[in-house]
Amino acid sequence: MATTVRRTVLTLPAAPVGPANPLPALRTLDGTHTVAERDRRELPREMARQIGYEPLRTLLPVRVLDGYGRERTPTDLDAIVIENDRLRVTVLPGLGGRIHSLHHKATGRELLYRNPVFQPADFALNGAWYSGGVEWNIGATGHTALSVAPLHAGIVPAPDGGEMVRLWEWERLRDLPFQIDLWLPADSDFLHVGVRVRNPHERPAPVYWWSNIAVEEHPGTRVVAPAEDAWHFDYERTLTRVPVPEHDGVDRTYPLRSEYPADYFYEVPAGARKWIAALGADGSGLAQTSTALLRGRKLFLWGSGRGGRRWQRWLTEPGTPGYAEIQAGLARTQLEHVRLEGGAEFSWLESYGPLTADPGAVHGDDWAAARDEVGSRLADALPAEAVDAAYEAWLPCADTEPVRMLATGSGWGALELLRAGLKLPGTPFPESTLGEEQAPWHELLTTGVLPEPRRVAPPGPSLVAPHWRDMLETAPADPLTEYHLGVAQWHAGDLAQAVRSWERGLALAPSRWPLLRCLAVADQEGGHSVRAAERYLEAFEDLCQERRDSGESWTAATASLGREAIEALLSAARAADARSVWARLRPEVQRRGRFRLIHARLLLAEGHREEARAIFDAGFEVADLREGSEALRETWAALTDDPLPEAYDYRMRPPAARG
Repeated sequence: MATTVRRTVLTLPAAPVGPANPLPALRTLDGTHTVAERDRRELPREMARQIGYEPLRTLLPVRVLDGYGRERTPTDLDAIVIENDRLRVTVLPGLGGRIHSLHHKATGRELLYRNPVFQPADFALNGAWYSGGVEWNIGATGHTALSVAPLHAGIVPAPDGGEMVRLWEWERLRDLPFQIDLWLPADSDFLHVGVRVRNPHERPAPVYWWSNIAVEEHPGTRVVAPAEDAWHFDYERTLTRVPVPEHDGVDRTYPLRSEYPADYFYEVPAGARKWIAALGADGSGLAQTSTALLRGRKLFLWGSGRGGRRWQRWLTEPGTPGYAEIQAGLARTQLEHVRLEGGAEFSWLESYGPLTADPGAVHGDDWAAARDEVGSRLADALPAEAVDAAYEAWLPCADTEPVRMLATGSGWGALELLRAGLKLPGTPFPESTLGEEQAPWHELLTTGVLPEPRRVAPPGPSLVAPHWRDMLETAPADPLTEYHLGVAQWHAGDLAQAVRSWERGLALAPSRWPLLRCLAVADQEGGHSVRAAERYLEAFEDLCQERRDSGESWTAATASLGREAIEALLSAARAADARSVWARLRPEVQRRGRFRLIHARLLLAEGHREEARAIFDAGFEVADLREGSEALRETWAALTDDPLPEAYDYRMRPPAARG
C-alpha cells in the first residue's frame, strides 16, 4: 500500500475552548518551573547558563485562554490521516497539530495514549491545554501557547516521491516561525518528523522545543533510555542529579511506582544515540529516536498518589487508562532555553514507531542489560544510520512550497512578513489569512496610525515586539494607542514609562476600565495593594456602565475583571466592596466553579464560615484550576481541620513540602 494522505473528521466529546481573556497578561509567570538562583550555582555551567537565558517575564503578546468549562458535547474536529500498510497516523491541525493517534496495523495496537475526550485544563503557558498524543512544545518552559491553536497545514512532496504533511505557524512568544513535516515512507514502521525553527531576525533568540509523547501506563510499563543518571525536578522546585533507575529506594523507570508527580531528565551521553522507549510487561511499546541535535530525553510521571490520580481523571473520562509522558528536547532539561543566532535555524528529524524487546531483559534487575537490549532492538528496527539518512533526504524538501492546503492557522505570520519583507520558503503566510485581530496593526503598519475601534468593545490584543513598540511611540497619542504602548513598554521592562503612558491615556479615554486595570496591576506589582484595590473597583464600575450586551466578549471581560477585582479587594481587607463586585456578576458567571471558590473565600472574609463550608459540601469543579495550584487545599484548611475530600485533592507535593 502506498502512503496516502486524506482529510477526515474526528468526533469527540469536547468542551469548547471559549473566548480569550481580553485582559492583557501583564503579570509575571508563576514559579512552577523555576530553579532558585542559589541552586543554579551547583549545576553544570552550560545548564545553569541556559536556565538563566531570557526566561519569559510575561505571556505577552499572547492572550490567556481560561473561558472553557467542563460540559462536553459531541464535536467534529478536523483531522488529517497519514497511512501506509503498517501505520495509521491521525493529526489534529486545529489543535496545535497534535498527533492524536499512532496505530500499528500489524498488531492492532495504539502506540500512544489516545484521549477519548477533548477537555481543556490550565496547563499551557496561556491556560487551555489537553492531554494525550504527541504535542509540539515551542516557545518557553511549559506547554506551548499553541496547545489548542490552529496551525497551517498542507501537502508537500516527500523525499521518496510520495506525499508529506507540513504543519507551520508563527510562534509569538519568541517571534519565530517553525514547521513540522510528517513523512511516512511506504514501507516503514516508523513515522519520520522533520522539524525546523528559523530565526529571521538580526538579533539572537532563545529557543525552546520539547516533543511530548503520551503513552499508556500500567503496573508493568517501564521507560528505558540510554542513561545512568537523571536530573530530578518536582513541584518542590528542586533540580537534583539522581541515579537511574533507582532513586530513594524506588525504581523510578516504572511510572506507577512513584507517589507524586515528577520529571526525570535523562543524562544521555554526548556521543550516544538519542532515544527513549516505553515498553509494557510483554516488552512491546513505542520508541522515539532522533538525530543528535535533539539531545534531551525525559520521563514525566503523575505517580500513584491521590492527587496525581485525580488529575488523570480530571483530564479525561472514567475508565480511561492513565498515562505517562516520554519526551525529547533541544536541551538537557525543560528549564533551559537555547540560543539561536540571527538568520540561523535549528533542524532535526525524529522517528516514532513500534518496538518489541525481550521482556526478561527489559524488566530485569540489570539496568545496563535492559538499556542494551532496547538499544539493540531499536538498531535492528531502525538503525541510527537510517535516521541520519532520512534527515539528509528530508532537508532539501524543507523549502519546498506546499502543493495543496489542508488547514489554515492564524494571520500573525502574514502580518510579520509584511512588516519585515521576509521570504520564508516552504512556509507561506499569505495576506489572505489576515483577520480582524490583525487589521488595526496592519493599518498602523501602512499608515502610521492605530485606528479607533468601529464599535464599543473590549480592546483587541496588543503587540509588544520592539518594532511594534517603535511604531506605537511615533503614532498619534490617542488613548487606545497609549494603552497598547503601555502594554508594550511593560513587556520590555520599562514599568515606569508604561504607567506614564497609561496615565496619559486615562486623562482622555472614553473607555477607562482597560487603562485603570493596567494601572491596578502596576500598583500590585509595586506593593501598593490599597491603591490597586481602589483602581480595580473603579475599573469594574466603569466596565459595568460601558458594557453593551451579554455577548461573549463582554461576558469574558466582566468575568475576568471581576475575578481580579474581588481578589484585590479581599487582599486589601475590603470585603464589602468585594461583595459589591460579586453582586454585579452575571448569574451564569457566579455559577462557574472558579467563582464558587471565590465566593467561598468572600464568605470566609465576611465571617460566614458555615455558608462557605456549604459551598464545598454542595460540590463544585474549578475548570481552570492551575497546574500545581494549592487554592482548594488552602481554602479548605481555612474552613476546617477535616481531611481534604478526594474531590478537591489535586495536590502534587508531599505534605512536608507544602508546609
